Formats: sequence, C-alpha cells, structure tokens
Amino acid sequence: MAAGSSSPRHLLPLLLGLFQGAFLLFFALLVTYDKPSTKEEDANLVAKEVSATFPFFQDIQVMLVVGLGLLLAFLPRYGFSALTHNFLLLNFSTQWALVLQGLLHHLHHGQVHLHLHNLLLAEFAAVTVLISVGAVLGRTNPCQLLVVAICEIPAYLLVEWVIITQLGVLDVGGTITIHVFSCYFGLGVSKALFGASQYPVNPKETPTPRSDLLSLVGMLILWVFWPSFVAVLCQPGDAQHRALLNTLLAMSASAVTTVVASSLLEGDGKLNPGHLQNGCLAGGVAIGAVANLTIPPVVSLVLGSLSAVVCILGFRFLSPFLGRKLMLKDQCGIHNLHGLPGILGAMASAVAIMVVSDTSSSHTSQVASAGSNTTEASWGHHRVGQQALWQVAGLAVAMGGSLLAGLLTGLTLRLRVLAGPP
Repeated sequence: MAAGSSSPRHLLPLLLGLFQGAFLLFFALLVTYDKPSTKEEDANLVAKEVSATFPFFQDIQVMLVVGLGLLLAFLPRYGFSALTHNFLLLNFSTQWALVLQGLLHHLHHGQVHLHLHNLLLAEFAAVTVLISVGAVLGRTNPCQLLVVAICEIPAYLLVEWVIITQLGVLDVGGTITIHVFSCYFGLGVSKALFGASQYPVNPKETPTPRSDLLSLVGMLILWVFWPSFVAVLCQPGDAQHRALLNTLLAMSASAVTTVVASSLLEGDGKLNPGHLQNGCLAGGVAIGAVANLTIPPVVSLVLGSLSAVVCILGFRFLSPFLGRKLMLKDQCGIHNLHGLPGILGAMASAVAIMVVSDTSSSHTSQVASAGSNTTEASWGHHRVGQQALWQVAGLAVAMGGSLLAGLLTGLTLRLRVLAGPP
C-alpha cells in the first residue's frame, strides 16, 4: 500500500503541469479580448455591465473559496486538505471549463473572445466538481480528485446543453443543472469507487466542536452570499429583483425550520450541528428553479421550509438506509443538501409554471420557440403544460446523465495508477 500510495504524489504534479501547459498554449493561440470601443456609448455599456455583474461575481468567489471550503472542514483531521483541495479544484475546473466552453460555444474566426460572463459560466461549471467530491471527501487522494474534475466538466457541459438549450428548461439558479447533476454524479463516483464494501466509521470521521464550528462559519458565509449565486444570471430588473427576494425568503424559512426540525428529532432537544450546517442552505438549493418567476412570496417560504425538512429527514433516516441497503457512502451528505432539495425545487418549478401566468425569465423567448413551429405569441395553456413537462424531463436527464457519468468516472478512479490512500 505504501508503494501504491506514493504513485499519485508524482502523478499529481505531472497531470497538473501537463494541463496547465495545455491551458497556457490554448490561451496564447486562441484567447483574446475585444478591441477597446471607440464609441462612448459602447464603452459606457461595457462599464455598466461590469459594474452590474462584478459585485455578484465577488460574492460567488467568497462563497466558493471561503464558505464552501470551511463547510467541508467538519472532519477534524481533514480541514487543511478540504480547504486546499477545494481551492485547487475551483481554479483547475474553471480553466478547464473556459477551454471547453471556448471551443464549443465561443470560437469565431479562430479566436475566443473572453468576457466576464464567460468566466462566470466557467465557475458555475466548477461548482459541480466542488459539490460532487463531497461524497468521497477524505477517502480519495488529490490525483483522484483531479481526475473527477477532468471527467465531470465535459459531462456537465453536455448535460447542461441538453437541459437548457434543447429542452428549454427554466433553471436560472442551477437547481437542476448544478445541484441535482453534481449530487448524483458524486454518488455515482462513490458507488463505483467503493463498490459494495462496507467501511466502518473511522474515529477520524467524528467531528469535534472545533471542526463543527469551522463548518458552521462556512455555512453562515454561504447563507449570506447565496442570493447573488441565484440572481447573477437573471435579466437585470424585475426578474433579478424577484430572484433576490425569493431566495432570501426561502433561506430564512429554511433556517428557522431547521432549528425546529432538529430540536424535535434529537432526543435531548439539542441542535445537531450537521443539521444546521446543511438544512439552513437547503432553501437556496430548492428556490433556484423558480426564483425569477412571479410566484407569491409565501411560496418561497413554503419551499424553503419543505426543503429544510426533507434535508434533515434525509440525514436522520435516508442516509443510514442507503448506507445499509446499497452500501452507498456519502461523506458530506450531498444527497440530503443538494439532491433531495434539488428534486423538490425541480418539481416545484413544474407546478409553478402551471399556476402562474407570467413566467418572466431570460429563457422565456427561447423556450417559446424551441422545439415547436408555434410563435412566441401563441404561448398559452398548451405551451405552459409542455414547459412543465420539460422541467420534469430536465430533472430526469440531470439525474440519469450524471449518475451514468459518475459511475464511469468512479471506475476510472479504481485504476492502479490512481491508487487510493492507505
């Protein structure tokens, strides 16, 4: 085992160096910026776009680098690794996504014009990797995590293209495309990598008050900045305003409901730190698919409360059941935080589209014309019903596509050259 475990130490810098060299070559040959505008109107437009987008972008950076990193530090002997691996995967995955997105969508006349929006979309792709590796946290080496990123980014881009472009699913906050996809990809990796092995609980897996406190601080940072993550891709104006308000309401309700549910489920009436670290964020996961729709404010509160309940019930009952029956190891409980609330949010989006008359969204015009010979003006009950079905279909594609890709990736991680840690 000692000899096998030394191989990834040499393979990691080799893989990182090769990919970084390839990224440098790609950027040197193909990537450029737009020429500075000579018209004052165009320059003012660019300045306005930057000033409107960059504050959201900074919020998301804090979420991913600090908030998520600390959230994963609940394992007392793995805090340093959780933070550093999270930071490494974020930067590597973002560059990898920029390359693939540039080749697939932004290559014109042999050049890729880089914009802040491109970088934002690349970071959204990187988020899927950061969530997925939570299923195998502490049980994989850095080289294996790097291979997960290499495999997951193209799988995400393909599934997202099917869901958003081909099916026209409304999912401005990434409930389906990010949270559901990354959850079942991570579970697929875990199942294929560890198979039917039943691993006993290691004493190093038991959180301490200090590690729980670090994780709780990470949750608070994520909670504060989560509305920016949901609203950044909304059309500026009413849709973005609704997304911010709906997200704040949903997350407030999930925080209160988490305290209620955790107190009732714990025998001594005390709060479970794991419930707080996850349940308070469940509302932000669920609201993403409906955040910019014209839903009544009470719907956001109800969705936030329900998402917290299913998250905590998942930790209390479903995770132990899946561990016993399917031998499924989910170290961070990503199924409870991202999978179950994500499914709830996706189903809520189908219902919301059926009952609201104004589906204001940046994707509405695209959906109205996608896959149909009817015009946007003919949008009516038939189109609304069809859109609701597309929401459910998008959920099925996200779950099925990610699970298959995750299983294949997990099998790849079992290669001897990627030997796991002792």
